Amino acid sequence: MRYAYAITAALLLGGTTLALTTSPNILIAQTAQNEGTSAAPRGAPGSFADMVQRLQPAVVNISTRQRVQVPNNPFSGTPFGDLFGGQGGPGGGAPQTRQAQSLGSGFIISADGYIVTNNHVVAPGARGATVDSITVIMPDRTEYEAKLIGTDQSSDLAVLKIAPKKPLPFVKFGDSTKARVGDWVVAIGNPFGLGSTVTAGIISALHRNTGNGADRFIQTDASINQGNSGGPMFDMNGNVIGINSQILSPTGGNIGIGFAIPSEQAVSVINTLKGGGTVRRGYLGIQISALGDDMADSLGLPKNHGEFVQGVEPGKGADKAGIKPGDVIVKVNNREVTPDETLSFIVAGLQVGNKVPIELIRGGKTMTVTAEIGQRPPEDELAAFAQQQGDDSDNFGPGQNQQGPQQTQQAAQQLLGVSVTQLTPNIARQLGVAQDTKGVVITAVDPSTDAGQKGLRRGDVILQANGAPTLSEADLGKAATAAKAAGRNAVLLQVLRRGNPATFLPVRLRDK
Repeated sequence: MRYAYAITAALLLGGTTLALTTSPNILIAQTAQNEGTSAAPRGAPGSFADMVQRLQPAVVNISTRQRVQVPNNPFSGTPFGDLFGGQGGPGGGAPQTRQAQSLGSGFIISADGYIVTNNHVVAPGARGATVDSITVIMPDRTEYEAKLIGTDQSSDLAVLKIAPKKPLPFVKFGDSTKARVGDWVVAIGNPFGLGSTVTAGIISALHRNTGNGADRFIQTDASINQGNSGGPMFDMNGNVIGINSQILSPTGGNIGIGFAIPSEQAVSVINTLKGGGTVRRGYLGIQISALGDDMADSLGLPKNHGEFVQGVEPGKGADKAGIKPGDVIVKVNNREVTPDETLSFIVAGLQVGNKVPIELIRGGKTMTVTAEIGQRPPEDELAAFAQQQGDDSDNFGPGQNQQGPQQTQQAAQQLLGVSVTQLTPNIARQLGVAQDTKGVVITAVDPSTDAGQKGLRRGDVILQANGAPTLSEADLGKAATAAKAAGRNAVLLQVLRRGNPATFLPVRLRDK
C-alpha cells in the first residue's frame, strides 16, 4: 500500500522547473542558494553539512487549516442510524463543522516568494472539506499566509506565492534525465511536523511506475515519511532533481522505498501553473492493461512490448481512428511502448490536436492507424470511465462458484479448468445479459486452476477465445487445444459478467 507524505492522504506524479520572475516591490537576489554547490567529485562525501547549510533556508514547512462537515449522529449511514436518532432524533440534526489540519513541505523557487509543493498537501483532505488558509513556515519560524497560484491534480503539483519583505533564499532545478541509479541524493522536509529534517540516500530506480500508467518516479532509499510530501530531492550539485511525493509502506512509516516526481516532468507543469495557465495533456480514450506474462503468452507476443486495449471510449480519438478492444498498441508517434515508456506517459506528453501514427497488432497482423490527440479529462471523469470498464488487471474479480462436486470434477477435466454450455436466450435472460448475446456460459470452474484463481465463476459468459467466437463447448476446447499445440500456455478469453462490460482475461492452461 502507498502513503503520501502529508498528514492528509495523497499520491501522484509530475514534473517541473522554473524561471525567475521580477517583482516591482522588492529587490531580487542575483544568485541561487545552490549555485556552485557540490558535495564531492566522486564517491560518498565526507559530509553533506556545507551543502545542506546553503540549501536548508530555501525549504519550508506548509500547513493548511480546513473545515470538514461530519454527521452529528455517529451511526448515520449504518443500520443503527434510526435507532440512535436518525436525522431528527436526539443524535440527529445538521452535520457539524470541525477543524482539520494538514502538514507538508515545499521549497522556494524565486526570491520574490514562489513556492512549489504537492497538490495533496494543499488540497482538501476529505470529501466536502474546504481549505480556509495555507501557511508557509520558514526555517527561522517566520510565518506567511500563502496564496494558491495553481494546482495540477494529475501531476500532484501546486504553486504557492507569499509576499516577503525582503528577497528570499531559493533553489533551482537540475536535469533529472542525467540522474543514474546509485547516485547520492539528499531530501529535506518536514516529517511528522517535526520541522526541517535532512536525510540522505541513493537513487534506487528510475522511471518507476506505482500504479498510474503516466507515472515515472525516481525511487530512493533516503528516509521519507509523512510530512515530507512536496519537499525537494537534491543531487550532489545541490540542484532539485525531484519532488518527494509518495512512499510505499505496510505501516505508514519509512522502509526505504520513497518516490519523487522527476524535475524533467515537473518543470513544464510548474511554469504553466506559475503563469496562470492550465496544464493540458494528451488523451486517446482507451482503457489499457500491461502485456504481462499471461496476456502476452495468450497472444503469442513478447511480454512488456506494447499494451493491450481493454476498452475504447466512444467518440474519442482512438475510436475515430478505428482502434478496437483486443488490439495491442506497440508504437505511438514512432516511440515504442515499454514498461519505462508507457502508452499513457507517451500520449500525455503529446500536443492536443496533433495527429499521430499508432502502430498496433490485431489478430497477429501489424497495422498503422492515425489518431488525433484529444485533451485528457479531469481525474474524476477518468475514474468513472475506468470503473465502467471494470478491472484492467489479470484478475477478473473474486466470485463464489455455486456448484456441486460432480460439476467441479467435470471442469477439472478441461484444459482451461472450466466446463461450459451453449448460451440460449432463456439462459441469457436468467443471467441478466442481452438475449442476442452469442457465447457459452460457464457451468463450473475448477478452483485449483488459473481460471479459478482469477475469479471466473459459474454464470460468466465467454464470448471469444483467442479472437474466435465461442458458440459451443467444442469451440472453446478447439481454441485451448490450438493454443497448446502452438506452444502457448494461456488463452485470451473475452468474458461478460452481469452488470459489467466485456473484459479480456488471459487464462493459463491446466497442467496435466
